[in-house]
Amino acid sequence: MTTPVPPPRNTWAERVALVRRFHEMESRLTAPVSERMLDLALLRPGMRVLDVASGMGEPSLRAAQRVGPSGFVLGTDLVDGMLDVAREQARAQALSNIEFRAGDAETLELPEQSFDAATVRWALMYMPRPERALERIWRALRPSGLLVCACWAGPEQVEYASLPRRTLARFRALPPIEPDAPGVFRFSDPEQLHAVLMRSGFAMDHVEAMRVPVMEAADGAGVMRWIREFAGSLARLAAELPPEVQRAWEEEVARECEPHRTGDKVMLGGVTWLVVARKTVPGPSGRPEVTPDPSALKPGA
Repeated sequence: MTTPVPPPRNTWAERVALVRRFHEMESRLTAPVSERMLDLALLRPGMRVLDVASGMGEPSLRAAQRVGPSGFVLGTDLVDGMLDVAREQARAQALSNIEFRAGDAETLELPEQSFDAATVRWALMYMPRPERALERIWRALRPSGLLVCACWAGPEQVEYASLPRRTLARFRALPPIEPDAPGVFRFSDPEQLHAVLMRSGFAMDHVEAMRVPVMEAADGAGVMRWIREFAGSLARLAAELPPEVQRAWEEEVARECEPHRTGDKVMLGGVTWLVVARKTVPGPSGRPEVTPDPSALKPGA
């Protein structure tokens, strides 16, 4: 999922309706990330795959196509309403080898050593206690099973999140980004994720960077509509400004969007890290033993 946790004023039903409206666009634009994640997971027919925080079916639906009728995919998400869209797509694609189950990633109850690979696309950084989710995934994976995660890079490389904030900061003071708090940039440095993976029983095998758009619009006005829908607390801070200042901010956003125009579309996205980690076997103490590999932190290593 690319969108952050919903603001308190929104109900989950409202959020699901909102994400549903933009789902086709996001799924189309971000398909290369899903496909590359499945490449890195080394999926082949007959494998069993766990996709945590599937949202509306990315990349779980694509995984089901790859593992075929002899394989199986379980997609999970905190919000069952999100998964309803994924279930609709599975039926439309006549996929009988996939199941979607609502549940908190930090408390998932899954049979031990029942999956060959796991994926988490743009969700780990939003979890309050990602180590707990990773420990659940670790238990569910078979020995040497692969985990593939996607997390966003830093603000200077992720314009879909940084452009609205940077422009609004010219009109009012904004609270600082807390690097260790749940949010877009929590694992912007792969070394931060490396440390969490180690504590959870994984050894990092590979890191690579990929640039991907997440939204498109005909002009700045279209971008602003998307920002007001998805920017959460930032949009609420903007709404506190006088109307003329809000209009000035909108004009600023429109100007800064133009360098991101491709043909007749403005496209905003960013650089995402794709991280491959391998489950390690328990040591004599019963805890996973991991030997850090500094070279694994190099993009493309």
